[in-house]
Formats: sequence, structure tokens, C-alpha cells
Amino acid sequence: MQAEIITIGDEILIGQIVDTNSAWMAKELNKYGIGVSKITSISDEAEDIVRTIEAAMKRTPLVLMTGGLGPTNDDITKKTLSDYFGMKLVQDDALYQKIQDRLAKYGIPMNRFNREQALIPDGARIFPNNFGSAPCMWFEKENRVLISMPGVPFEMKGIMQNGLISAITEHFETPEIVHKTIMTDGIGESVLADMLSDWEENLPQQMKLAYLPSPGKVRLRLSITGEHKSTLEKIINKEVEKLKLILPDNIFAYDDIAIEQCIAELLLAKGKTLGTAESCTGGYIAHLITSQAGSSAYFKGSIVSYANEIKENVLGVNSKDLEELGAVSKEVVEQMAEGARRVLNTDYAVATSGIAGPDGGSEEKPVGTVWIALAGDFGVISEKLELYKVRERNIKVSAFRVLNLLRKELEK
Repeated sequence: MQAEIITIGDEILIGQIVDTNSAWMAKELNKYGIGVSKITSISDEAEDIVRTIEAAMKRTPLVLMTGGLGPTNDDITKKTLSDYFGMKLVQDDALYQKIQDRLAKYGIPMNRFNREQALIPDGARIFPNNFGSAPCMWFEKENRVLISMPGVPFEMKGIMQNGLISAITEHFETPEIVHKTIMTDGIGESVLADMLSDWEENLPQQMKLAYLPSPGKVRLRLSITGEHKSTLEKIINKEVEKLKLILPDNIFAYDDIAIEQCIAELLLAKGKTLGTAESCTGGYIAHLITSQAGSSAYFKGSIVSYANEIKENVLGVNSKDLEELGAVSKEVVEQMAEGARRVLNTDYAVATSGIAGPDGGSEEKPVGTVWIALAGDFGVISEKLELYKVRERNIKVSAFRVLNLLRKELEK
């Protein structure tokens, strides 16, 4: 079972906003055995909309659209779809009242654009939008289904989760699909692919493997479709057990979860606390840690020691080491980690110091040179990273690698 997604809006095409809707919808549909074969972004032009939906409905039985349903002149999707499917726009009294009540709550009078929001195609199936005024419309033509939803992400998600997904799965026969994501670290994509070549070649015929690299890690996603979920899960788990033997030291999770979630679970389970001392990562590690709900139970704080005087006066880094060895050095980063653990009174502390770029490097320490460290009851360990010329990537990889040091220590 395949579907296509169409997003409408000039704001997407000029890069003013990022199309997050398609990624979310594709992931959600995939849970129910519906793959997405094509994603298209188009302008707010009637001819472009008609041409695109005609082509999409010839290729796939299900087409989902977002955008172009707002209360302004440039939102023409509803009128265009009504014309295309040969329907008339009629007022929905319940929707009209809902819009009127919503506006009255904020003291806003109804205008012609608001009234037009209550017009719906007389032959479409309407799904309620509990978070806005633009309705979701379901059209059918020659055993094909086109669904038009508002482009506001939280409205679209609310509609899909509150009835639309159920309606789709009731209308179409969809297979069972099982995914398993294995999170790996310490091995690049090409090296990993070479290590797994024999195992990959002998995977069951109906199983697919995808390599999904990101800074510091590679996700392996196994997917299998069939009729019985329990049978599929047994097949996929058997392959995961084989994979464990090939990568005994490079798997850090068996679900698509972030390193900060792994750290949260481990620290909570062991009743341990964490602090950070960050230079080149500028507080990014603290941001990752505190993005997890309940992080106050294990995270005490961060010292963003960007300047050397902070490293020296707050963290207690030796001034001679700073002068002679430089801030980007094994000795300094280890002292930063130990200092953070002491000042913040935590069980563990991680530290980073490096040259994130795009400038500031030297022949001895080029851009991308980063030192990371972890301090705990065991003492302190550190590692030198030789990364890239791209600042954002260097920050993300440094954060992942130092948190991964902590994960390995916690799992001992």
C-alpha cells in the first residue's frame, strides 16, 4: 500500500518555512503499513494543484495534502478541489457557529474571510479540526482517495490522530509492518556496511535494511512486512541477535532514541547525578540533557567556560597549563571535568574544549580539533577528536561523543 503527500504553499518553496508535515505524516502512515512513494511541494496556483493531484491519483490510491486552507485570498485549495471534483461549496452551520464562537472569545468580529471558512464541498466527507477552523476534507474518485488538511502542523496532527488514521485503515487493506532500529556508534557508515555485508546479503527476502547516518552515530533500520505481526517480530528479533554478535561493542540502543534519553534512563536507574563544563559546545550538552522531562532528578547544572578566566577561576584549571598547552588540550579538558564535578557536587561531569570553526585553527590544532573528558569516582578519562570544518556538525558530534563516554561508563 502506497501513498503520496502534497504540500501546498509558496512559503515552503522559497525556504521561509521547513516542511515538517511530510516527515511526520510519512512516519505515522508507516506504522500502519502505508509507505510514502513520493512527496511534492507546489505553489498556491490552481493549475499547479490540479496538475499535481491528477498525476498523483493516477499513481497511488491515497493522496494526502496539507496547506492552502487558511482565511486569506492566497489560500485557494478548497475552491480548487471543489471545482476539480465537481462539487459546490455550501455553508456548514455547525462549523460557522464554531468559528463565530472562537472569534467572539477573543473579541474579533466575523468578516467575509471567516465566513468563507465555513463553506465546505457538498460531496466531501468532513473530519473535525479541534484546533482550528479549516476542516479536513476527504474526496473519492474512481476508487482513489484524496485528503486535504490544513498546513498548520498541530492542526494536521490533531486531525490525523483523532479519527483520520482510523478511517484510512478501515477504508484500505494494509499489511502489518514491523520496524526495528539499532543505534550504533564508533563506526562510519561505509566501514559498517562492509562489516555487515555478509549478514545483509543473507537477510530474509521480505526484509529491508536502511543505513541512517547522523553526527557521531549510524542508525540501522530493519523493516519487514507481512500478515501476522507476532511472526514478523520473531523474524526480525532473530536477525538482531545475529547483529549483536557482529557488533558487540558498538550498539547503544535497540530503539530510535537519542543519546540523551539513554543517559536519562541510566542515571535514573543508578541514582547518579551529572554536571557539564562546556567550552566549544557552548551549553549544547546541557540543552540536550534538559530536553528530557524529569532531568532535574539527575542534572545539577552546567558551567559554560568559554573564556580561559572562567576555566581558571571557576573550574580551577591550572593557569600554567592554559598558557603553555592551550585550552584545547588533554590536561585542560580533564581539569575542566574534574572541576565541574567538584563545583557542582555531582557523581559525574563531562567536559569539552575544542576549535569548532569555521576559523580559529592552527597547523598544530586545525579546525575540528576537540578534546572531551569524563570525570567520576573512577578518576578521569579523555579522548581527542579530529572532526570537520563545519561548526554545527562539530558541536553535535562532540556532544554525542562525550555523552557516549558517559553511557559506556554507566553500563559497566
